[in-house]
Amino acid sequence: MSETKTREEITEGICDALASFGPDRDQVTLDATLADLDIDSLDLVELAQIVDEQYGVRLEAIDLKDVETVGQAIDVVIAKRERTLAGQA
Repeated sequence: MSETKTREEITEGICDALASFGPDRDQVTLDATLADLDIDSLDLVELAQIVDEQYGVRLEAIDLKDVETVGQAIDVVIAKRERTLAGQA
C-alpha cells in the first residue's frame, strides 16, 4: 500500500469514482448525499473495490452502513487507511 497518498488525492480519487457511477463530477461535493447522487448499494460495493485497488483499504459493508454523504465516505476510507498503516508499522 502506498503511504504517500494525501487526503486531497484520496478525496479526488473517491469523488472521481463516485462520478463514474452517473452523477456529474461537479455534483460530487463533500456535502452531497449519496442518495441525492443516486449512489446505491451496488455502487458502494464497486467503490469498495476501487478503494481496495487504489489505496489498499478493504471496506466491509458495515464500514459504509451509516454513511450518508460523500465527505463521510471519504472520512471512513481515510480513517480505515490510517488504522491499516498503523498496524503495519
